[in-house]
Amino acid sequence: MPNMLKNQRDIPTHIDAIVAAPFGSVEICVQGIQVTITLSSKHQPSKTSDNKTAASISNQIEAYLHNKLNGFNLPIFHRGTPFQQQVWLAISKIPLGETRTYAELAAELSSGPRAVANACGANHLPLVVPCHRVVAKNGLGGFMQGETDGEKIKQWLLTHEGFTV
Repeated sequence: MPNMLKNQRDIPTHIDAIVAAPFGSVEICVQGIQVTITLSSKHQPSKTSDNKTAASISNQIEAYLHNKLNGFNLPIFHRGTPFQQQVWLAISKIPLGETRTYAELAAELSSGPRAVANACGANHLPLVVPCHRVVAKNGLGGFMQGETDGEKIKQWLLTHEGFTV
């Protein structure tokens, strides 16, 4: 099996499914047990998949976008360093409609806010691991390194979940 990703921030070489979203689109790539979800401000039509994992993820993302889901149930592998795994686990515990600051998570993990922000940026499963719920002390903070409209997407997701931005 070829290595699809050179590193965690590389773009997948193929897309198994696309979910059209109000902010743009959600691209899903499945390679064995490794899944990459990419949020984009580029509007694309939905694309279904014969891949059962991609289809399940697509269905759950569509339900989330239509307020019919408040958590994901996916049997997927989340690759990352032990520290990233800690951060992602802490992020996964942030309830729908709530946020935490980078500093709050850092204090909880006995780390620094920048390290938490870097782990957020390495998250390849946005929505599933809701890194958009992690905000700066004074404002939204960054979102989706490399995406020019990342903060607009973050704002849409937080508003969608009932958080006043």
